[in-house]
Amino acid sequence: MRIRGFAPGTPCWVELASADPARAAEFYARLFGWEPAGDRFKLNGRAVAGLTRAGADRPAGWLTYLTEHNLEASIIRVTEAGGRMCTEPAEGRGGRAALIADPAGAVLGIWEPRDFTGAQVGGEPGTMTFPELLTDDAVAAANFYGQAFGWLLRDEYGSDGTRGEWITTAHDAMAGLAPSRGGSWWRAAFQVADCTETLEDCRAYGGTVVTGVSETGFGTYAELLDPWGAPFSIAAPAQIPIELTMQISPTAGMELTFGGY
Repeated sequence: MRIRGFAPGTPCWVELASADPARAAEFYARLFGWEPAGDRFKLNGRAVAGLTRAGADRPAGWLTYLTEHNLEASIIRVTEAGGRMCTEPAEGRGGRAALIADPAGAVLGIWEPRDFTGAQVGGEPGTMTFPELLTDDAVAAANFYGQAFGWLLRDEYGSDGTRGEWITTAHDAMAGLAPSRGGSWWRAAFQVADCTETLEDCRAYGGTVVTGVSETGFGTYAELLDPWGAPFSIAAPAQIPIELTMQISPTAGMELTFGGY
């Protein structure tokens, strides 16, 4: 699905920092069918993720970016909510960016777009899907992200407040929340057609499986590491059959009825 822009305060882009960008590009190209294109990965010619070299100001691993139309104002809200700025605003390819951290240390990028808004395709295999905040203090996270970005936290049924999803004030889901194994950090996620097949491919290409395929209410899910130890997750949405029935009546004319299970 073609994407042309993102609402403020929502995930718009993911970027991998690697000590070996050339080999990392080869791994992810094989895993997701991406086309390496310099500092970006593309899928059928459209940008889906970024690639850069790890360094002192950009540790190795995947980084999720949020769209903001006023970078300085966003940083002020972050610091007032108890977070901190990790890097000064800087010019990037198609916009401006800065890195921030929440009070528990989870790092995000803030992207102020100019002529590049972020991922150009989504909702299909090989594209970014909902990132997750892993934390052991959901209450503190809800306070920070609510104040800094206007997010709401909706608990999953039976989660005891430790698992849920982040939604906008318009109640659109955009990210997840899960208990951590210590610490607080954001994990990038990518949609795939089949979690089991992708998991096996990851192993074959030198990656590691952290947790095997598990069922959720929305499909299947697995946690992986690339060959250099960068964590990410994969998700395959459930396929729900849809039935479309058409009938014509003298009074109502043509009626379409949708059904499924």
